[in-house]
Amino acid sequence: MLFRIEKKEWLGNERNDLFAGLVSSVAILPEVIGFSIIAGVPPLAALFASAVTLLVITFTGGRPAMVSAAAGSMALVIAGLVQSHGLNYMIAATILTGVLQMLFGFLGIHKLMRFISKTVMFGFVNALAILIFMAQVQQLPAQTWTSYAMVILSIGLIYLIPRFTTIVPSALIVIVVMTIFAFLFKGNLQTVGDLGAMNDITPMLALPAVPLTVETLWIILPTSLALAMIGLIESLLTVPIVDKMTESTSDSQREVKAQGLANIVTGFFGGQAGCAMIGQAVINVKSGGRKRLSTFISGMTLLLFIFAFRDLMIGIPTAALIGIMMTVAVDTFDWESLRLFKNRQIKDGFILIMTVAVIVYTHNLAIGIVLGVIVTLLIDTVFVRKLSDSSSK
Repeated sequence: MLFRIEKKEWLGNERNDLFAGLVSSVAILPEVIGFSIIAGVPPLAALFASAVTLLVITFTGGRPAMVSAAAGSMALVIAGLVQSHGLNYMIAATILTGVLQMLFGFLGIHKLMRFISKTVMFGFVNALAILIFMAQVQQLPAQTWTSYAMVILSIGLIYLIPRFTTIVPSALIVIVVMTIFAFLFKGNLQTVGDLGAMNDITPMLALPAVPLTVETLWIILPTSLALAMIGLIESLLTVPIVDKMTESTSDSQREVKAQGLANIVTGFFGGQAGCAMIGQAVINVKSGGRKRLSTFISGMTLLLFIFAFRDLMIGIPTAALIGIMMTVAVDTFDWESLRLFKNRQIKDGFILIMTVAVIVYTHNLAIGIVLGVIVTLLIDTVFVRKLSDSSSK
C-alpha cells in the first residue's frame, strides 16, 4: 500500500491528543491569516486549505503529530504569482507542486537529508526559533497596553500552570481564559478577526480556471519548483525535531509523498500549497500530541471555526497567541548548540552563525540550508587537503 494506516498510530493517547489538537488549531490562525493577506489570498480560504492539508497529512503522513498547513514560507513564494497572474494560477501551481513532491518522493529525495550536518540542523532550528519570536515582536507596536499586559500574563501562565496541573495543556487554559477576558472587555484588545476580512467561502472540488497549455506550465513551473523544494526542506527538517521530542521514529519518504498528495488535494479544492510548520508542530507535541488523532482534531477544529464557530474564532485575542508563540520560540531554540562556542569549535560555530544569519535575513529556509551544506563541504574539503598535505610532508 502507498499509505498504510496502523491502529497504534491513532489510539493510546486520546485525551492528550484532543487537547493538543485544539491548541495547535488555534496556534495556526495568526500565521496563516497574516501571511494569506501578504500573499493576496482570502484568509478563510487559506484556513480551509490548512484544514485540508492537515486532514490529508493525518491519514497519509509518515510523521504522526507533525502539523502541516499553509505555512508562511510557502505564502511568501506564491505572493508574486498571485499578484502577476491571479489566484487561479496559484491554484494550478499548488497542484503542480504536489505532483513534483510526489515524484520526488518516489525518487527518494529524502535520502539527501544525510548531507545536512548536525551543525546546519542547529542553524535551521535556531533560525526558525528566531523568526517565530521576531514575528511575534513585530505585532507588538499595533497592540494596546491591555494587550501588552495580556502577553506578559500569558507567558507567565504558560510556565506557571504546569506547576499545579498537567491534565490540561497550559496553552489551552491560557487561550480559553484570555478569550473570555477579550469578550468581556471588547474594544480594548486586538483579536483574530482584526487580522483580516473573514469573507464567506464556498469550497468546491474543481480544476483551476487556467488554459491547459505549455505557456501556463512555464508560468507556474518556477513557483511550483520553489514551493516543492522549500516545502520538502522545511518538512524533512521538522521531522527529526518531532522524532526527538517524541522519542519515536518516522518514515521520511512517506512524508514526502504525503506532502505532495496533500498539496494536490488542496489545489483541487482551490487552496494554496502548504508544508510542515515547526512552531505549531512543537506546540502540538508540547501540549501532549503524539498520535494522528492530534492533527485530525486540529484539522476538524479549523473546519468548525470556519463554518460553525467563526464568531468564537475571530474573538480570540492575538495577545494571548503572541505570548504562547513566544514561549514556543524559546523552547524551539536549541540551547545545546551554544556549547559549540564554549568548546571553541570555530568551524561549526561559523557554519551555525552563517546558517542562522542567512535564513533570518532572507526568510528563505532553502537558501540558508543549501548554503550551509555547501560551506560545510568546502570547509571539510579544505581541511582534508591540508591534513593530507601535512601528512605527506
